[in-house]
Amino acid sequence: MRSISSAMRSLLLSAPSPAFLPRSTALRPLLSLPFRPDLSRPRPLGPPARSLSKKAAMTAAAAAAKARIDGRGSAMEAREAQSGEIHVIVGPMFAGKTTALLRRVQAEAGTGRTVALIKSDKDNRYGLDSVVTHDGTKMACWALPELSTFQDKLGREAYDKVDVIGIDEAQFFDDLHDFCSKAADHDGKIIVVAGLDGDYKRNKFGSVLDIIPLANSVTKLTARCELCDRRASFTLRKTQETRTELIGGADVYMPVCRQHYLDGQIVIEATRIVMDIERSTEVARC
Repeated sequence: MRSISSAMRSLLLSAPSPAFLPRSTALRPLLSLPFRPDLSRPRPLGPPARSLSKKAAMTAAAAAAKARIDGRGSAMEAREAQSGEIHVIVGPMFAGKTTALLRRVQAEAGTGRTVALIKSDKDNRYGLDSVVTHDGTKMACWALPELSTFQDKLGREAYDKVDVIGIDEAQFFDDLHDFCSKAADHDGKIIVVAGLDGDYKRNKFGSVLDIIPLANSVTKLTARCELCDRRASFTLRKTQETRTELIGGADVYMPVCRQHYLDGQIVIEATRIVMDIERSTEVARC
């Protein structure tokens, strides 16, 4: 035993003393040494580790979800800032559609927005350089054959500065739907459209009804029936002309209620028959 103890003492004395080791090595605890787990053996997680891991995963998932929501919110805010609006004003003749259009456009201009007004070059009743109401109110405009030519006429730089575009007599523009869709959805413009929703036969007139699904708002105005003073929702043509597009004012059209529209159609048809008979009689005499 004494020999064994002496041997152990000799080994201990021959080992380097911690006093001569670098301080960082001598004082470094065992757990601070690099840890390389054996990945070939699955290591079961104890309850504390599992709880911590689940909490960390939930926190990470919540952060990721918030980032996605914030990202979508920023994208939506950017899109809303760029997207425009479409407002449609319809009704029969003499319902005040052009008056409502001018009021809206002038109100937008009053807020500092840049506005532009367009009308069809087919409507030359009061000249081509202005939109004019039946009571004489007017505002300078662009008279165009097609809406698609507006950007070229105005110029790209000037077009980009326009915030609000008013369109009068919109039923005469065949490209109304495409123009409004692009101007509002892609160019961020506020579009205010005024036009007839129906012709003198109460059929769809032009493309005005086609933009209803695109519109933020639709206003249906009424006039006063010239025969009974009730609300007038329809336009009665006084002449025998049958083509749909016939530019005219009070000499050609009158606003009427439903009853007087139906009565008027009977009167017009009876008048047409009488005139046809008279015309045939004159031909026979010749």
